[in-house]
Amino acid sequence: MTASHNTPPHTLDCDIEVGPKDWQAQQFYHLMTALVIPRPIGWISTISASGISNVAPYSYFNMMGNDPPYVAFASTGVKDTLNNLREVPHFVGNIVTMDLLEEMNFTSGDFPRDESEFGWAGLTAVPSVTGKAFRVLEAKAHIECEVKQIITDNNTNIVLGKILHTHVQKSVWKEGRIDPQLLNPVCRLSGSGYAQLGEIFNVARPVWKEVKQTQGKQAMPKAVKR
Repeated sequence: MTASHNTPPHTLDCDIEVGPKDWQAQQFYHLMTALVIPRPIGWISTISASGISNVAPYSYFNMMGNDPPYVAFASTGVKDTLNNLREVPHFVGNIVTMDLLEEMNFTSGDFPRDESEFGWAGLTAVPSVTGKAFRVLEAKAHIECEVKQIITDNNTNIVLGKILHTHVQKSVWKEGRIDPQLLNPVCRLSGSGYAQLGEIFNVARPVWKEVKQTQGKQAMPKAVKR
C-alpha cells in the first residue's frame, strides 16, 4: 500500500495512511505515542546479581490477563532493567501517582548501572514480599511479579510478568475498592507530556437479550458521570 505522506506533514490535506516502514522510526514512534493515550506508567524496580537496585519508568505497560494475572512492559533497547531481569527474574511495578511525577521523571535519566536511582531520587527501597527486587516505599501501590518470558524482536523487548503479590495503601481504598481519584495516577501522553484523570464515567455493559428486543441502539447503555 502506498503511504499518503512520505513524512509527517505540518498540516493535512487528506487523512494519514502510513505503516511503520513508511516513515523514519522516530517519526512513527511520535505518531503512535500520540495516538495510544493516556498510558499507565509502570515504575519498574529490579535488582542486579551484584545487589544494585534499579528503578525506571516504562509507559509501554499494562495488564495482560487475569487467570492467572499478568502484566507486561516493553523496553526499547537493552537497558539496566532488562539486564537485571536476565540475572534476577523478579520485578515490582510501582504505581506512579501525581505526587511522585517529578521523582519518576528523574529516574528516567541515563544513570550508570552501578548507581541506584533510589538514592539519587531520594526514594526509599523496602523489601518485597515475594522477590529480591525492592519496592518504592513512597508509591501507593505495588505489583510484585516473576518474569515468565522476554520476547525480543529487533530493538523491542517485551517482558511478561506473572503477578505474585500486590500491595495497596489504605489511603486509596474506598467502599470496597481502589478509588481512582484517591489513587490519582499519572497518565502518559507523548513527548514530555503527562496528564491527570479528568471526569470519570460509568457505563454498563450491554445485555444481548435487551439489545435484541429493542433492535439495537435503543438498548445502548448511557454514560453516567460519577
